[in-house]
Amino acid sequence: MVKAASGRQRSGGDHLTKRSDLTRARHGFAEPKDLLIVEDETFDADRLRATLHVMFGYEMQVRRASTLGSALDCVIERKPDLIFLDDILKPNDTAMSTIPFLRRCGYEGPLIVISGQVTRKRRSELLSAGAAEVIHKDDVDSVAITEALTKVLDAVGCADDEADAANASSAPHADGSGDDETAQTSAKK
Repeated sequence: MVKAASGRQRSGGDHLTKRSDLTRARHGFAEPKDLLIVEDETFDADRLRATLHVMFGYEMQVRRASTLGSALDCVIERKPDLIFLDDILKPNDTAMSTIPFLRRCGYEGPLIVISGQVTRKRRSELLSAGAAEVIHKDDVDSVAITEALTKVLDAVGCADDEADAANASSAPHADGSGDDETAQTSAKK
């Protein structure tokens, strides 16, 4: 058994319980159908791809780009639902410089950065640069991916709910009233 930071013992059962809980929580979200992995190391890309296929099945498309240039080509060709982005791409690209390029290509979806150098400071920098979530490279497994996806998809779901609420409040009512009436009422006050 491994001793956790809190001083209590962790076991494989704890991992499986957490995995089951996260899997149940994920069922309320629409699953991505097209993912892009931007990773220069074949082993790491294959490991992530295999984990994603185990989680979502083989009908989900998982594309891979090993350089910033090929990642931009993939995004221009077809916008993925989600991008898993390696923090350090050879020869000298980092997620801090890669994220803006992906955004300028029209990708507006969530980016999950996978980094071997996750510290609090680095995590904060990556989130500020536009990453939706950050996972340490050593922690890439179905639990870590599910946790990240739950956070990302929950945030996207909340944004969609807010947009739906805004659209509903500005839509005309059954009696023909709508935004104009609200604006007129506010102007009279």
